[in-house]
This record gives sequence, C-alpha cells and structure tokens, in this order.
Amino acid sequence: MADKELERLLRGGSDANFRFESLRRILRTAGFSERIKGSHHVYSRTGVEEIINLQSLPNGKAKVYQVKQVRGILTRYRLVSDDKAHEV
Repeated sequence: MADKELERLLRGGSDANFRFESLRRILRTAGFSERIKGSHHVYSRTGVEEIINLQSLPNGKAKVYQVKQVRGILTRYRLVSDDKAHEV
C-alpha cells in the first residue's frame, strides 16, 4: 500500500485535499473490489458490511465525507496494520 497516502488518510488532517485516485488505490490495496457505473465507484469486501460509494469532485479531489468514511472503515475493521494505526 502506498504508505505515505495511507498515513495521510489515517492522520486525517487534510481530508479536503485528498486525491480521489489515492483513495481508490488505498481501497483496492486493502482488498476491496471495485465496480464502476458511470461516475460512481462502488467498493465492497468480504467481511465488511458497509458498501463504499465514491464520486470524484471536478478538481480530482475526493469528497470530505467519503474520506472520513473510508478512514472509519479501515480502522473499524482493522484493515490497516497495527503499526500504521499507532503511528498516527
């Protein structure tokens, strides 16, 4: 996983400036399957109840609430290594 991107996501200090492509990469690396229908990128993973639906903003950034949602799911389901979660 792109460690710098993941660390930045887990820190949570720059949710408004998080790139959409970085969020997609993190989810795919964490084992989520991606389905694209129009502008919607839908992610699911076995063992995770929530479905993640992402849409990019016109400037290529991710929506703030979606960045927070992804961070919450990654930590709640312990999909990041313990050392990464403790660094932040």
